[in-house]
Amino acid sequence: MHDLTPITAFGLAEPTVFVTQSCQLAERPRIALASVAARLGVDEACRAVITDLLRADAPDPAAWLASDIYSAFWMGPDQWMFSADFPDVEDIVARLKTSFGETASITEQTDGWVSFDLTGEVEAVLELVCSVDMRTRSAGYASRVSIHHTGCFLLIEASDRVRVYAPRASAGSVFHGISQAMTSAAAR
Repeated sequence: MHDLTPITAFGLAEPTVFVTQSCQLAERPRIALASVAARLGVDEACRAVITDLLRADAPDPAAWLASDIYSAFWMGPDQWMFSADFPDVEDIVARLKTSFGETASITEQTDGWVSFDLTGEVEAVLELVCSVDMRTRSAGYASRVSIHHTGCFLLIEASDRVRVYAPRASAGSVFHGISQAMTSAAAR
């Protein structure tokens, strides 16, 4: 039997964390991800399943929401990204396929993305690193953004907390870009 040890996107046993006086950036390695795409002709049935899973209507463009198990954000027309914490939902694809049946195509995304939580005085950092203006956005906002020349998803959880999903292959670059913006914002 194999004796495998899980590692983070940085190849470490523990998540990477960067802290300044006003912010913290922390890698979140224990999140399961799956994309959900409604199949042609059954998009309303797919949305009904999402409503059941999230206990609210499917997220619209530029929005995300969470229930007690899953959270989801809009990725494109009739497409959403679902997430859940390990170990609660490590088998996210199997669980979602059971719920959606033939109404959606479900694709495993867990190893394709890395998750970072930025907390604290995030407004000053975001001004330096991407185009999201925290003064005009509130909790529940989600957007595709460019961070350090990399396409990422940014979700606003609160005025002092955002989550960033970046391609796993670009984890170091995105982490570096955000941490440098944190250092610059702290020096202001």
